[in-house]
Amino acid sequence: MIDVVLPCLDEAEALPWVLNRMPEGFRALVVDNASTDDSASVAAAHGARVVPAPQRGFGAACHAGLRAAETEIVCVMDADASLDPAELPRLVARLHALEAAGHRALVLGRRRPTGPGAWPPHARLGNAVLARSLNRRAGTRLRDLGPMRAARRDGLLDLGLRDRRFGYPLEMVLRAAGAGWRIEETDVAYRPRTGSSKVTGTLGGTARAVRDMRRVLAEVAR
Repeated sequence: MIDVVLPCLDEAEALPWVLNRMPEGFRALVVDNASTDDSASVAAAHGARVVPAPQRGFGAACHAGLRAAETEIVCVMDADASLDPAELPRLVARLHALEAAGHRALVLGRRRPTGPGAWPPHARLGNAVLARSLNRRAGTRLRDLGPMRAARRDGLLDLGLRDRRFGYPLEMVLRAAGAGWRIEETDVAYRPRTGSSKVTGTLGGTARAVRDMRRVLAEVAR
C-alpha cells in the first residue's frame, strides 16, 4: 500500500474524479486545509481518509499529510483533477529503479499540458524561471517543479522541511539535492483543473507562489 497525500482547499467538485481514479494499492489521504465547501464529506464518501490541517498554507497541508501517512513510500499530488492518479505507479516504478541502483531518490512528474488552459502562460513562465534558479543553486537538471511526486516518507521527514506556504515543493527539492538524493522527472499529463484556481490560474496566485519560492531559495542558500 502507498499513501497519496492530496492537499485540499475547496475541491469538492474535483475530488470524485480524482478519488475514483486512484489505482489499486494506493490509498488517498485528503488533507482538508480548512475548506469552506463540502470537500471533507465528499472525500470521506469516496473512501478517502480525511486529515484535518487547520493551519492554512499549501506546505502546511502537505506536511500534515506527510506526517499522517503510514506507508514507507508516499506520493503527493494536487486534488484539483489537473493530474491523473492513474499515473502514480509509473513514478513509483521509477523510484524503485533508482533505489535498486543505490540512490536515495525523489521522482517528480513533469507536466505536459493536454488541453487549452491547462497551464496558463504566466504560470509556465514563473515555473521555468524558478526551475532555472533551482538548477543553478542545486546542480539539478529539472524542467518543472511538478506537484506530483514520489519518495520515501522517512527520508522526506528527515529533510526538516520548514516552509508552510507555496515554497514547500521547492524546499523539498533543494534539501533533497543538498542531501545527495537523485532527483528525476517523468512525464505526466496536465489537464485543465476542475473548479476555480487558487494559484496558477491567477496572476496574483502565481505571483504569491513565485515570491514564496524565491524566499525559500534565499533562505536555504544561507
